[in-house]
Amino acid sequence: MTSRIPRDSRLRLVRPRPLAAAPRAMNQQRSRRPAPRPPEGTPAPAELARMARSRLAGAARVARWADAALGPGRGSAAADGRAILSDATVEWAAGDLGLTPAQVRADWDTARLAGLIEVHGDTARPGWRLRAWDRDDSAVLRGWVALFDAWSLAHPEPEDHGPAAVGEVVSAMPQVLSFLQLSAGPVPVPQLLDLLQQRVTELRTERCEIDYGPRPSGPARPEPELGPPVPALALTGPGADDAQLAPLLDWALRALASVGALTYGEGQATLTPLGSWAVWVKLEQICVAAQSPAGNIEQGAEDMLRGCAQLRPNAARAEYRAWLAARPVGSAVTELLDAARGEDALLRGLAFEALRVVGAPAEPEVRAVHDEPTLRPYALLWLAEHEGADPEDAHEVLTRAEATWLWVDTAAAVADHGEAPLLVRHLESAVQPTVPALLNEVRAVGHPRTVQVLVALAAAHPDPALAKAARRAAFQVHTGG
Repeated sequence: MTSRIPRDSRLRLVRPRPLAAAPRAMNQQRSRRPAPRPPEGTPAPAELARMARSRLAGAARVARWADAALGPGRGSAAADGRAILSDATVEWAAGDLGLTPAQVRADWDTARLAGLIEVHGDTARPGWRLRAWDRDDSAVLRGWVALFDAWSLAHPEPEDHGPAAVGEVVSAMPQVLSFLQLSAGPVPVPQLLDLLQQRVTELRTERCEIDYGPRPSGPARPEPELGPPVPALALTGPGADDAQLAPLLDWALRALASVGALTYGEGQATLTPLGSWAVWVKLEQICVAAQSPAGNIEQGAEDMLRGCAQLRPNAARAEYRAWLAARPVGSAVTELLDAARGEDALLRGLAFEALRVVGAPAEPEVRAVHDEPTLRPYALLWLAEHEGADPEDAHEVLTRAEATWLWVDTAAAVADHGEAPLLVRHLESAVQPTVPALLNEVRAVGHPRTVQVLVALAAAHPDPALAKAARRAAFQVHTGG
């Protein structure tokens, strides 16, 4: 008589492998679009890298000094738990390097913005770009672009203007920089001011800033018989006039000049070769996204991620970069995290893949959400990889329950968007050594999609004994057992 009791030998899983994102249901052919060529007159990458090394020489010098003098076991560079150089350390560095304390602080801040020094919590350590500084031109150019992207932090903003006005100018400057790049030469400041004024007005109009105040004086008009009087519409907030924007434009141009993106003087501004190349790269990224089949650049984060779900990893990363290039980093990170909080588990995984493209600027927001149950496993993996852990070993930061929750979440993504064989192969990524152990812990983990995942697994798996065990577990979860 044949027993129907499942045997361990039939239900034992293969050796656990690191958890990975849900496999793509379909693949798309690689694009045959030829690599774009920069505008005529753009220096070669090696020459651009030489310019970037020259611009960041002081920052690299301070970073190397900190690496040698403040390495593990040699003391701390931080003050007040914020990875800011203490006064004693500044004096020490100034004496060793023959600089003034102000120069040391300025070079330290530049090194942080360029990724030569990476800040993690309340500690700082040499970044990977510093290790590759002398041999990898692409690392040097990425470091300078990171500094270019942070231009608004490189120069103190005017104290007599509110953060809203400063934010408007920061949001409007990409259009000003694009105009400078297309002009390919000096542009008078009054012309830039007029362009900035137009762009700020457009931003305010897009936000529908209206004032339901008194109607302007004039001849009386009959009111409709029904309903209240219709208020006149007028832009609120400070007007985008020259008197208010001129000092902010001056600040923005000086900040961009301080990072080496342009030259500014005698009433005109001109992009440097580095600045012109960086603006061209960002414009090219935007154009690539606009020409993509999904048109992701104009979509919100959720629709953009859905459009990238069926792309190969490299193509998806290119779409993420282009989408991010068209938005301020802060709002883009917020959008991605909001998409990750939704019900679609596939979008959750893709959102954190896009956040890996963002890199260091996303760390504060990711660290702030790592206590949310839905996002915690993804955030912990992201932070571990960001802090230097090997992606193959990053899963070790998760507890058993967190790893099980992530397994169920990833299985939900596979069940919703993949094929049955993918869900069966997903068993290989479980941390539990046997199916009974996996099912016991899956039932206890409390994921909202547990029942659907177990039912899908039972329907997909060819082993009748395993399918029956999965259905039984699904019924027990459904009935609260």
